[in-house]
Amino acid sequence: MAKLELKNLNKTFAPKVIPVKDISLSVEDSEFLTLLGPSGCGKSTTLRMIAGLEEVTRGKILLGNEDITYKRAGDRNMAMVFQSYALYPHMTVHENLASGLKLKKVPRGEIQKRVAEVATLLGLEELLQRKPRQLSGGQRQRVAVGRALVRKAEVYLLDEPLSNLDALLRERVRADIKQIFAAQKAPVVYVTHDQTEAMTLSSKVAVLNNGYIQQLAPPADIYNHPANLFVAGFVGSPQMNLLTLPCKGNSAIIGDFAVNLPKLATLPPQIVLGIRPEHVRVALSEDRQTVKGRVYLVENLGMYKLVSVRVTSSQTESPIIRALLPPEQSWHDEEITLALPSENTHWFDVESGDVRI
Repeated sequence: MAKLELKNLNKTFAPKVIPVKDISLSVEDSEFLTLLGPSGCGKSTTLRMIAGLEEVTRGKILLGNEDITYKRAGDRNMAMVFQSYALYPHMTVHENLASGLKLKKVPRGEIQKRVAEVATLLGLEELLQRKPRQLSGGQRQRVAVGRALVRKAEVYLLDEPLSNLDALLRERVRADIKQIFAAQKAPVVYVTHDQTEAMTLSSKVAVLNNGYIQQLAPPADIYNHPANLFVAGFVGSPQMNLLTLPCKGNSAIIGDFAVNLPKLATLPPQIVLGIRPEHVRVALSEDRQTVKGRVYLVENLGMYKLVSVRVTSSQTESPIIRALLPPEQSWHDEEITLALPSENTHWFDVESGDVRI
């Protein structure tokens, strides 16, 4: 196995179309890196450059100590799982699994051995003589993963492999993928726009937007310490509360209430307060940092209720805060006092979007 490195990777399709801009990262053996971001952020283009399916405009791709930037896709010893499965419809499962090895002229006995090992690993033994049209979506996806695994590649690349599956099947296959690739000991690069997949599968996540890496860190750091407003708003469901507030003295003003600011070298006219709904709670008597408001919307999520509250304000607009609260109590157009724990608040610069504190 070998370390995969991207150094200042760029891709330009036209003078004003630059989907990938100066991406630098590394993926060690046994690491599972997810490229996470919205449509058009450059994640799939980056993956295709790693695979050799897109030409690099500028920058380098290294595998081990070898520069493979301009090496042919077929010579890179990488295996890719596509979003569309990309199975041969006229071939059986066995033939699909063996097809790549036959092209590489692997001895027949070795092909049979590898196919049998992967079929056992993925639970495909009973399906080897079926054709893709006779398989369910989850079974087809396992065959697509198996076709990558059977190659024993140095790097595995997965391009939104679960996006065509329904929610329940996606959860089941996601768990399979996590176990399967943990055992391969090779670098894995996985592309998705689904934050749940990124958080549950990855050892490291690169959040992309407009072609740039916004943050590269373990999933827990991405969630608990977002680097900027984009990451804070994109990662987390329900979405983080993000409120642009005026500053006065040592406080940010939210409606008719003041929220203490940590010490700043200079006090900006405005600042963005971020706090996740699960960290907002019904206030207790000992809570110091609280706001009052009126409930105007309650969404039942089963384990919790997502309660939207209009903060009491003498100004024209009333800020809205959402809180994930226990399901036992019901709220209907009533006043409520919420606590905003200081240890769970995030502060961002209004203009740059970067973490301010």
